[in-house]
Amino acid sequence: MITMTSSEFDRAVKDALREIPAEFRAYLDNVVIEVRDRPDRRLMREHDVPDDILGLYIGVPLEDKALEGGLPMPDRVLIFRETLLDMCASREELIEEIRITVLHEIGHHFGLDEERLEELGYD
Repeated sequence: MITMTSSEFDRAVKDALREIPAEFRAYLDNVVIEVRDRPDRRLMREHDVPDDILGLYIGVPLEDKALEGGLPMPDRVLIFRETLLDMCASREELIEEIRITVLHEIGHHFGLDEERLEELGYD
């Protein structure tokens, strides 16, 4: 496992978000990005995810928002710091994995499924 301070990790997340083209950023106004150390048991149970998950999108994809009606709750993207640190062998690999994870989870907000995200190289 490599090390990276929390502020360095947060900066890498922000750098990844800057890669999103400006015309798409307006659609992220109601999305909260959270960095957590690891998924907790409740989250794993509620969303049926493993303990080594790198990130998780919790919300309603944009294409389905019109069906919700009312005032939507903010969507959330969770990025799991320790899980990413555990899987990477170098700082460069970690920064790239943070980038891929952030863009992957934001992709779900835009309605992209796992297959399309893999085609785009965000798997």
